[in-house]
Amino acid sequence: MRAAIRLAQKGLGFTSPNPAVGAVIVKDGEIVGRGYHKRAGTAHAEVNAIKDAGERCRGAEIYVTLEPCNHTGRTPPCTRAILESGITRVVLGALDPNPSVKGGGAEYLASQGLRVDTGLLEKECMLLLAPFAKSVKKGLPWVRAKTACSIDGRIATRTGHSKWITNEKARGFGQKLRKISDAILVGRGTVQADDPSLTWRPGKRPLVPKRLLRVILDSRLESPADSKVFNVSEGAPTMVAVTRPDKKKAGFLEEIGVKIVKFPPDQTGRPDLEALLKYLGGMNIQSLLVEGGAGVLGSFYDQGLVDQAFFFFAPVVIGGEDARDAIGGLGPDRLHEAARLKDVTIRRLQDNWLVQGVVSDLEGLWRQ
Repeated sequence: MRAAIRLAQKGLGFTSPNPAVGAVIVKDGEIVGRGYHKRAGTAHAEVNAIKDAGERCRGAEIYVTLEPCNHTGRTPPCTRAILESGITRVVLGALDPNPSVKGGGAEYLASQGLRVDTGLLEKECMLLLAPFAKSVKKGLPWVRAKTACSIDGRIATRTGHSKWITNEKARGFGQKLRKISDAILVGRGTVQADDPSLTWRPGKRPLVPKRLLRVILDSRLESPADSKVFNVSEGAPTMVAVTRPDKKKAGFLEEIGVKIVKFPPDQTGRPDLEALLKYLGGMNIQSLLVEGGAGVLGSFYDQGLVDQAFFFFAPVVIGGEDARDAIGGLGPDRLHEAARLKDVTIRRLQDNWLVQGVVSDLEGLWRQ
């Protein structure tokens, strides 16, 4: 199942609105077939693994991170492919979170005489499938919040100098977060201060084209018109969330392919984040990476909208009362109201560290 999870991770950020799924086929204690879902509209993980194994499927076991589908969509049901392959045992990581189909594939395969076991490495599979689960359950994207800061929690000096706090390896991992996400979000302040491209920059040409939607929070559309984020392409479209935009500037940007969407303002005057997330969910955006500055990140934490947190720490102490903190916003009144990370892991990236954890109720998402 761990091998199946690693395969499924290759599809993260490419399969929406479908889930990222991995499968391996085992016979006589040896993996004889591997497969994962590469993108929507193409063969599912089980079918790719069966094709890889060929005749060795007869009498074999298949390990799948998610319950096989038992309905016809853009592709035939995977349960049929499993039955026709001669596989005799199916081991599942997690049942389908979609309430309309949950358990259907497992029950059908069991009714046809196959041995079906469920719940192997279930929590790991749930985290892998969390973007899909939140999409089908709530119609909202899974929100990953990324922060890169000094060991004392600063993102810039008192003069605003910030490049580079973390090392190259940490920044490379940040690119991996972009790879597994459907959209990336920053505020106007980041656009004006850094003029980022906000694109995914793979080390080599990807096997499957990547489309990363760039979302900018800019209430009055004050970002410079020549900003790099407004250089749109099929693989890097841009959407600006506004409340009271300059109509002339909005018209110009729309003419060059930028999508301008008006939202009601929240109490700070920014576009309402819950309304924005619902809009992105309607676009089949399953996962959103928030890379904004302290104010934007603080707003997401204040409103309880962060599902998973990634903190990159560099071994440098910036200090200074006027230095910029990593997380802004209002913050909680009492400590027990603060966002708390669960299932925390710590990873060393040369002389930097990545601390990551789940903020939202992952298991509760499946029970809803």
